[in-house]
Amino acid sequence: MEKLTEKEKMLTGELYFPSNKVLQQDRAKAKAACQQFNLASEAERKPAMKTLQSIFADSPNSWIEPTFHCDYGYNIRMGRNFYANHNVVILDAAAVTFGDDVMLAPGVLISTASHPLDAKRRNKGLETARPITIGNSVWIGMGAKILDGVTIGDNAVIAAGAVVNKDVAENTVVAGVPAVAIRQIDNTTLDEGCAK
Repeated sequence: MEKLTEKEKMLTGELYFPSNKVLQQDRAKAKAACQQFNLASEAERKPAMKTLQSIFADSPNSWIEPTFHCDYGYNIRMGRNFYANHNVVILDAAAVTFGDDVMLAPGVLISTASHPLDAKRRNKGLETARPITIGNSVWIGMGAKILDGVTIGDNAVIAAGAVVNKDVAENTVVAGVPAVAIRQIDNTTLDEGCAK
């Protein structure tokens, strides 16, 4: 059986060394695109957005405000009408998949990466990554953190400052650290926002 590369290990959820040269080069390419985007003047914003979008797996009709940071870019798939406000970070060692009409408030952190609990493995520099899936019409509030392996259902709302470490059902508002369900959303009535 052929030995997996560190990149293949990363993409299949196995322990891997992020210090691998190929992965370092991949991160350098993504960081260069992010830097170009983040430093662009308002007049240069549209061409800089195209450069940033070129590193993503898919990003139809997306809009991102500076500053934006990611690890690889090629593991990020954005649905239609994706919007990310200022200072969003996506650590995409595994797939991060967004449905249509997703909105991220300022300061959102999404991380597929984790480290072993065993100190010996952790000290060697090993890491793991698990995919994150975010459904259609999800609103993630300011400063919220989405951790590795989480799936968020359609129409869910993540309140500001929440730390989401477990799956979120569709049409549910979650808040707190760790995040817990605080109410169901009735999509037949208009209400005030709660993710600010």
